[in-house]
Amino acid sequence: MKIKSLFNRYISKEHSPLRTEPAAILFCNLFLILAIYCLCRVFFFVVNHSYFSDMTAGHFFYLMKGGLKFDISAICYTNLIYILMLVIPFRFRRNKLYQKTARWIFAVTNSIAIIANCVDVIYFRFTNRRTTNTVFSEFENENNLLKIFGSAALEYWYVTVFAVVLILILWKLYCFPVTQNSAKKKFSLKSNILYYTLHTLLMLAVSYGIVIGIRGGAGVGTRPITLSNANEYANKSNETAIVLNTPFCIIRTLTKKVYKKVEYFKSEEEITAVYSPLHYPNPTEQFKPLNVVIFIIESFGKEYSGFFNHDLDNGTYTGYTPFLDSLYAEGLTFRYSYSNGRKSIDAMPSALSSIPMFIEPYILTPYSTNSISSVASVLKEKGYYSAFFHGAPNGSMGFLAYAKNAGFDDYFGLDEYGNKDLDGMWAIWDEEFLQFYAEKMGELKHPFVTAVFTATSHHPFRIPARYEGQFPEGTQPIHKCVAYTDYAIRQFFKKMSQYEWYDNTLFVITADHTNQTSHEEYLTDAGVFSIPILFFQPNSNLKGVETMPVQQIDIMPSILGYLNYDKPYFAYGQDVFNTAEKDKFAVNYNNGLYQLFKNGRFMQFDGESTKTVYNYQTDRLLQNNMSGNIEEQQEMESLLKAVIQQYVERMIDNRLTICD
Repeated sequence: MKIKSLFNRYISKEHSPLRTEPAAILFCNLFLILAIYCLCRVFFFVVNHSYFSDMTAGHFFYLMKGGLKFDISAICYTNLIYILMLVIPFRFRRNKLYQKTARWIFAVTNSIAIIANCVDVIYFRFTNRRTTNTVFSEFENENNLLKIFGSAALEYWYVTVFAVVLILILWKLYCFPVTQNSAKKKFSLKSNILYYTLHTLLMLAVSYGIVIGIRGGAGVGTRPITLSNANEYANKSNETAIVLNTPFCIIRTLTKKVYKKVEYFKSEEEITAVYSPLHYPNPTEQFKPLNVVIFIIESFGKEYSGFFNHDLDNGTYTGYTPFLDSLYAEGLTFRYSYSNGRKSIDAMPSALSSIPMFIEPYILTPYSTNSISSVASVLKEKGYYSAFFHGAPNGSMGFLAYAKNAGFDDYFGLDEYGNKDLDGMWAIWDEEFLQFYAEKMGELKHPFVTAVFTATSHHPFRIPARYEGQFPEGTQPIHKCVAYTDYAIRQFFKKMSQYEWYDNTLFVITADHTNQTSHEEYLTDAGVFSIPILFFQPNSNLKGVETMPVQQIDIMPSILGYLNYDKPYFAYGQDVFNTAEKDKFAVNYNNGLYQLFKNGRFMQFDGESTKTVYNYQTDRLLQNNMSGNIEEQQEMESLLKAVIQQYVERMIDNRLTICD
C-alpha cells in the first residue's frame, strides 16, 4: 500500500511530472529548438527564393518534412551535454543552480547553431550549398574576420535581427522544471528504489532515442544519414540547402574522410581506355616562347557580360563589362564555359594546375601537400620565370601555400605592395594593384608566366569613394564593383600595350566563380557555374566564339597546346586547341552530384546512378529531364565514372604528376 501511495503522489497534479520531471522539460525544450530550426529553414527560403524560382508550396513542405530528420540529428548532436544533464538518474537534477547551469548550456550551444544557420542564409549565395567544416580552414589565415562579419551583420541587418529574435525566443520560452534549494531531503529505501529504477530506464530509453535521432532512423540496416541523403528529397541539387541545416553539415564533416576509392573500372588499362589525365603532346610546330598572363577575376559570372547575353531582357541587356566585351570580340572565347568550383579557393588549382574541385576544395583536403604540377612548374622546364599576384594579405585563402607547392618562383601580395590603397576590408583596390602588376611585369625576365587574382568585386561590394556614382548600380550590389573592375582591367591593358613585347603575350582571362544573379538562366545547376574564359593574343588570328564546353581545368593544357609544348604533363582538363569538339567535355561537382557537359547534354550523377540528363543548349532552364531516353547516357556515365575514379585514386595515392 505504501508503494501505491507513493506512486499516486508521484503522478498527482501537484507533483505532475510535466512540472517536476526534468526529462519532461527536456522534451519541451528540444521541441522548442526544433521549431526554431524550422523557422530558420523558412527564413532561408524566403530570403533566397529567387534561387528556387520553380518551387511549389507542396514541394517546399516536402523539403521541410525531409529536413526534420536532419534537424533532429543536429539537435541531438549539439545538445548531448544538455540532454545528459537532464536525464541522469540523480535527484540533484532539480537543484536550482544545476538547472540554471543547464539553461545556459542549452542557450549558448543552440544560439551558436542559430547563428550558423542564419549566416548560411547569405553565404549560400556565394557557394550554392550549406557550409561544411572546411570553412574553418578556408578562413584560418584571415586577420580581419571580425571586421568582415561586423560589416556583413550591418549590411544584412534583417538576418542579424532575425537571429537575435530567435535567440531571445529561445531564452524566454525555455521551460524550467520545478526546482528545489540545496537542502537535502530524506527518502525511504522503497522510494529510492522506485525512483532510480524508473529514471535509469528513462535514461536508457532517451539514450536509445538519441542514437536513433543522430542516425536518422532505427533498424539494423539503417546507415547514419549524411549530407548526400538530402538528395532523396530534392529535385535539384541546390534544394539540398533547404533540406539540410548548417550545424548538421559542419558536424557530419568534422571527421569525414574526404575521398573513398571507387571501383567502377577494375584495371588501369580499362580506365585509361576511357579517360586519362596524362597528356603526351605531339606538336607539328616549334615551341613558341610567348609570355603568359593569366587573370582570375573575383566573382565574374558570365551573366555580367553583354557580349554573351544579347537575348536577355528582350534584347536590351548591355551588361557591366564594356572593356572585357571588346576583348571577347578580339580573342577566342566560348559560348559554354564553366568553373570547376564555387569558391575562390577552388579556382587556383583548377585554372593553374588543372585540378577540379570534387567534394571539397583541394586546398582544404589532407591531400593539399601532394606533389602537383602547374602551368608555372611545367613551363619552368622551358626557362620560364613565374610569379603569382594577389592584393590581399599574403596568407589569405591559402593562396601563398598553394603557389609555393605549385612551383611559382615568387608571390606578390600585400606584404610586397605595402599597407596602402586598401579597400578597408579585404585587399588593395583592383585599379592600383593591377597597375602594380603591370609595372612588375615590365621588370621581369622573359619569357615569364604570371597569374593575378583580383579582389574588389567581393563582398561587401564597395568601390573607391572617388568613383561613387560613375559606374552603373545595376540590380545587384555587385554590379557596380564588376563595372569598376572592368575599368581597372582596361587601365591595366592600357599600361601593358606600351611594352614592346605586348604582342608576344598570351592573355588568359577567367573568373573564380559566379556570384549574385538576376536571371533564371544563371540560377540553374549549370548556370551557377557559368563563367567567361578567354584566350587573347594581341594582333593575332586567335579569334572566334566556340560552342564546345570548356572549363577552368582546360586553361593549363590549352596554354601548353597553344605554345606547342612538346613534353608529357599531368592535367585533368583538355587542350581546347587540339581536342575535337565531339570529344570535348566539362565536369564539376554540385551538392553531392557530379555534373558532365558533353555534346549538348548535361548529366548529373550521384556516384551510383544518373539522376538527370538535359539539353543545356536548348533547355536553358533545365526543365526537361531526358534521363533514360537518350543513347549517349551510358557513354557519358562511363566517362564521368572514369574521371571520378582517376581523380579519387590519384588524389589518395599522391599521383598528380607525370612522373608517377
